[in-house]
Amino acid sequence: MKNLLIKNAQIITMNPANDIMIGDIFIKNDTIHSIGSELNPDHVDRIIDAENRTVIPGFVQTHIHLCQTLFRGKGDDLELLDWLKKRIWPLEAAHDEESIYYSAMLGIGELIQSGTTTIVDMETVHHTDFAFQAIAKSGMRALSGKVMMDKGEDVPIGLQEKTSDSIQESVDLLEKWNLFDNGRIQYAFSPRFVISCTKELLVEVRNLAETYDVKVHTHASENQKEIELVQIETGMKNIEYLDHLGLANERLILAHCIWLDEQEKKIIKEKGVHVSHCPGSNLKLASGIADVPNMLQMGISLSLGADGAPCNNNLNMFHEMRLAALIQKPTHGPTVMNAKSVFEMATIGGAKAIGLENEIGSIEVGKKADLVILNLNNFHTYPSYDVDPISRIVYSASRDDVETTIINGQIVMENKELKTIDKDIVLYEANRSIKRLLKFANIMMK
Repeated sequence: MKNLLIKNAQIITMNPANDIMIGDIFIKNDTIHSIGSELNPDHVDRIIDAENRTVIPGFVQTHIHLCQTLFRGKGDDLELLDWLKKRIWPLEAAHDEESIYYSAMLGIGELIQSGTTTIVDMETVHHTDFAFQAIAKSGMRALSGKVMMDKGEDVPIGLQEKTSDSIQESVDLLEKWNLFDNGRIQYAFSPRFVISCTKELLVEVRNLAETYDVKVHTHASENQKEIELVQIETGMKNIEYLDHLGLANERLILAHCIWLDEQEKKIIKEKGVHVSHCPGSNLKLASGIADVPNMLQMGISLSLGADGAPCNNNLNMFHEMRLAALIQKPTHGPTVMNAKSVFEMATIGGAKAIGLENEIGSIEVGKKADLVILNLNNFHTYPSYDVDPISRIVYSASRDDVETTIINGQIVMENKELKTIDKDIVLYEANRSIKRLLKFANIMMK
């Protein structure tokens, strides 16, 4: 790693004082060493002149499926359970080692280009080691894990697994990848959702997450039919059941949480559970609109995620921020979900969800250098005079404005050129892989 000096930037810190300033950032190896005006450190390997540029904390997306990026456009216009059973599960079952790797690389390339520096990722049942290899090579910061599915109807043979195998494979991956590269990669146990997991598996996940002190990442209360099935099987609603099993705690990250009653919200708040709001996915699958304003008012930990490419169909945090703000206003009024609250969810809120708020999510001395440089000198972001810079980003900016992305002090994209991913190879192999998977998956999808 090298010492990097970013000069003359507008810096949106997201620190506790919400400071916004014009100045310099000195990065020593992987860490922000100093912030201020006209810094002149003794030894600098690179200088980036960021005059008329804006530096923000890298986005933290807390719900992603890298294994599904190859399926973009293959699951359109379906509701959740049909989407899973008719399209996504057969395609996931068709995955091989090579296709998982290039699906992950395709997704990571898109994420880096749109300013995301950290993800919470859920893979599929098999070949997860190859997704970790892609994450390692790309420089992305990630929590990831193999999906766990030891029961369920209409599950393809290729995704069916024994409880003991699911647990053992998860532990093997954890012991290989957790805290890789000085903690840049962490493991998260990833049971898919209650209707695809036995009680035995979920209880063991609870125990192992406590033993290894890692996160648990799952879906909950995304779809009304899903909730009905959980109630039929358990006699409880999703959050009540997870709490009954002892999973509702600060290690749990729940994607979606659209259909919650007041008791479930109370459990989430009191137990310190984290909720990942995925507005683009929730709209496209017609799942509903989560009551985010109420959850924020209650003090629930909330962050943002794009979900997977086939239910969005992109992994763009600018898209998610804008949607998160706008979809609430017709119901709750124009002042709800202001730009600052949404930007917090996309940055420091995501860091809190994964327990890394002391390391990432804001631009502060001593934190990891996960930064994004934006060029907002464009028609769609002007005029710039006397405009709230955070409002400018949330409501006007786009991923096309991302110029440079830095993760862990490493420049992974500079002037829109990817440094750790060969774009041409990934695009070629992505098409080759999905063509191969469709031939196999079509047998199961008829």
